[in-house]
Amino acid sequence: MIIGVPKEIKPDEHRIAMTPAGVRELVTRNHEVLVESGAGAGSSINDDALMAAGAEIVPMARDVFDRSEMVVKVKEPQPDEVDMLRPEQVLFTYLHLAAYPKMGRALVTSGATAIAYETVQLPSGSLPLLAPMSEIAGRMAAQVGAHHLERPHGGRGVLLGGVPGVAPARVTVLGAGRAGTNAAMIAAGMGAEVIVLDLNVERLRQMDELSWGHIVTVRSSVLTVEEYVSSSDLVIGAVLIPGAKAPVVVPEELIEAMRPRSVVVDISIDQGGCIATAHETTHADPTYVVHDVVHYAVGNIPGAVPNTSTYALTNATMPYVVDLADGVGHAVERHPELLPGINVAGGHVTNANIGEVLGLPTADPLEVI
Repeated sequence: MIIGVPKEIKPDEHRIAMTPAGVRELVTRNHEVLVESGAGAGSSINDDALMAAGAEIVPMARDVFDRSEMVVKVKEPQPDEVDMLRPEQVLFTYLHLAAYPKMGRALVTSGATAIAYETVQLPSGSLPLLAPMSEIAGRMAAQVGAHHLERPHGGRGVLLGGVPGVAPARVTVLGAGRAGTNAAMIAAGMGAEVIVLDLNVERLRQMDELSWGHIVTVRSSVLTVEEYVSSSDLVIGAVLIPGAKAPVVVPEELIEAMRPRSVVVDISIDQGGCIATAHETTHADPTYVVHDVVHYAVGNIPGAVPNTSTYALTNATMPYVVDLADGVGHAVERHPELLPGINVAGGHVTNANIGEVLGLPTADPLEVI
């Protein structure tokens, strides 16, 4: 198979979907890898390193899309990229169609088979291809929250960890999944007072054991969200329903009730956001203020650390890429968790959650791949 890796064109996105190690794995299995020139520069992976591993460097994205049978990316395709897809192609990337329904409908029209990293789901319910980026996004959420709490960056002028004789910042994390857990652990490591809310008590139990009781765990409800969000210096939203739009758990009136110049970080923004006043921002212009509360809602948080993110992501994706290169049917047989990852195929929506968001009927992926 010919596998193509274009340069990411979403603003401030510097990750690449394949490392030299990934190229070598595919080439040694007699596949061909095309990489757009400069695709790895933002991740400190140069063309020479990819060529040495066996990739063919091509000058333009059009060359990648025209010649490839499978296109491997990091972020959701932009309109120009969707226009280049063909019905016989496979697209393997993050899609987040719940947040980008217009792009979802365009993918249906393309006829291509689009497999989303974020909805590949193991029987345990875990999301193996979302996990590494959730870990990074969670850890960065605590960092950027601390940064924007500084007065020169719009915040209340509160040090996250406090100092002797002065209380630390209060940080409330909404969601005890992978992103929320990492956000909570980093914030606690920086010395903050950390409260984690989740509906799942078993997750809270795991958090309590992991933190040796140093993080306060509270079962989420309307009342507890109101209580802790309104009294926090930093709120981190990390709510996820795989493939579906994130539920709004912080209404606008609660943002209005927060302390002046407090900070909210909505990690869930790439699934629509869990904070009512959040809208997607970029690394170039990451924050805005609503009701005197600083909002950080960058849609590709791990893109700020592309070298780390690229290697973490490809560690997880490459086993699937290797098997997909031998055919989607073959890969699904070896990895049944890929089946919910198939969001669109043959002009049909093939994931029930995505179908609900797009208002389109859902087909059985096994019947259309």
